[in-house]
Amino acid sequence: MKPTHVRTTGMAAATLALPMALGVLAPHASADTPSPSPSTSMSTPFGPGCSSMPHSGTGSAAEMAKVPLATAAAQNPELSMLVSAVKKAGLTDTLNKAKDSTLFAPTNDAFNKLGKAKVDALLNNKTELKKVLTYHVVGKKITPSELPHGSFTTLEGGKLTTSGSGTSFKVNDTAAITCGDISTANGKVYVIDGVLTPPSS
Repeated sequence: MKPTHVRTTGMAAATLALPMALGVLAPHASADTPSPSPSTSMSTPFGPGCSSMPHSGTGSAAEMAKVPLATAAAQNPELSMLVSAVKKAGLTDTLNKAKDSTLFAPTNDAFNKLGKAKVDALLNNKTELKKVLTYHVVGKKITPSELPHGSFTTLEGGKLTTSGSGTSFKVNDTAAITCGDISTANGKVYVIDGVLTPPSS
């Protein structure tokens, strides 16, 4: 009887040892596995105009971060005139396929400041429209830290500048950034309150 009792105790000890060993190893294994951190790829937009962005769903920062530039702009009703102009100029694919680019996106109010006659003339001149719109695109992801004294070459070929501090910035000293640092799948969007004019060639 005694040897049987000893053998059972040994088996019980072995049975207890296994889950204890697994219990010690399990946390260690999960600690070595990096957890995804979406915050590293998605920035937090800044500026007074950001308050009109929905907190969730279509048009929210989280949803815009999943889609490319032109598609992201189309989610914002305040950019509908820009989106129509981009389509008319045949630039939708250009923006959506661009790699690491920044779009300075004029709002509907920005286009309305030009006046109906000027907007209509622009929309009916595809060459000029393309020139103006590509002047709003820079072939790199611009970060807020670059805005205080920024100078960038646009897709159109001309230079644009940014200036300011904190969360208050202007482009070419004329258009204010109303909502900046919006991440998209292939770049950034900075919403502005004016339409930029390319320098004369």
